[in-house]
Amino acid sequence: MSKSPVRAQAKGAGRVVVRRVSAVGEQGPGGGRKAAKVTNEMPAKKAADSAKAAVKKTAARGKGAAGEDAGKKDAVSRRAGAAPGKPESHTALVRRARRVNRELAEIYPYAHPELDFENPFQLVVATVLSAQTTDLRVNQTTPALFAKYPTPEDLAAADPEEVEEILRPTGFFRAKTKSVMGLSKALVEEFGGEVPGRLEDLVKLPGVGRKTAFVVLGNAFGRPGITVDTHFQRLVRRWRWTEATEPDKIEAAVGALFPKSDWTMLSHHVIFHGRRICHARKPACGACPIAPLCPAYGEGETDPEKAKKLLKYEKGGFPGQRLNPPQSYLDAGGRPAPPLGAG
Repeated sequence: MSKSPVRAQAKGAGRVVVRRVSAVGEQGPGGGRKAAKVTNEMPAKKAADSAKAAVKKTAARGKGAAGEDAGKKDAVSRRAGAAPGKPESHTALVRRARRVNRELAEIYPYAHPELDFENPFQLVVATVLSAQTTDLRVNQTTPALFAKYPTPEDLAAADPEEVEEILRPTGFFRAKTKSVMGLSKALVEEFGGEVPGRLEDLVKLPGVGRKTAFVVLGNAFGRPGITVDTHFQRLVRRWRWTEATEPDKIEAAVGALFPKSDWTMLSHHVIFHGRRICHARKPACGACPIAPLCPAYGEGETDPEKAKKLLKYEKGGFPGQRLNPPQSYLDAGGRPAPPLGAG
């Protein structure tokens, strides 16, 4: 016998269920035929059960994701020094920030300004030239500049085209030529050819902002200052020392966490760490000695062996940025950078 399809609408299921039954029905107890019975109950029940199961599964996934997020937040809180689920107090932040600085001081006992200079004039010029390029490229370029123009008087009276040619490797060489010649002229005319040792005087020089001024004050005059460069900004935000994005606000927020006497070396420690381990694009988290104190741990490579391959400069066994680094750096295993055009 042929079979005919019977279409049944499953209640609440939002779909049509097709069932096939015998046209002659089933055998009755007396050998007769029992009429075929078509029912909608089973398809509807199955659809309802399926819908309930889907809802439960979705809810379970939501709970799992929420639990996972909560776990991550708790881990971040613990790394930040706070109890799970609670924000870090100001006192706890100060303690953690200072501990990070102490750890960095042990990791980089040879930290120093990575621009070659012999006097305040060379440092202020080199720092202005370091904008939009590396300290290494500046260090490879300034020997020729200072050999030809050793004083502010010499550079102020120079032929701009000759200065531009020397500074070409640093990029933006026309603007930089204008700045260094302009600041040299200002030093001659307003400060007797000497670099001033006050912030308010330094920032009046062409091309000199607060960052450059603090580099000069801290490293040429021994006066405390925080150098908020791109590395410093990136790391202090990763460490949740501040959420500020403007350099002057970052400077104020971080400065409030440390005694003034720590500011200059703090800048060196943070910048050294940013250049060597805590990189912008792929930090070497798995090779970072301060990982237990870092709320941002895991943003980069956490596998120790892979992370080691990301290390730069002396931490990765490569030359540093200075052609003439301090002896303490050399004693620690650091290697001088090659001069311009070498290799």
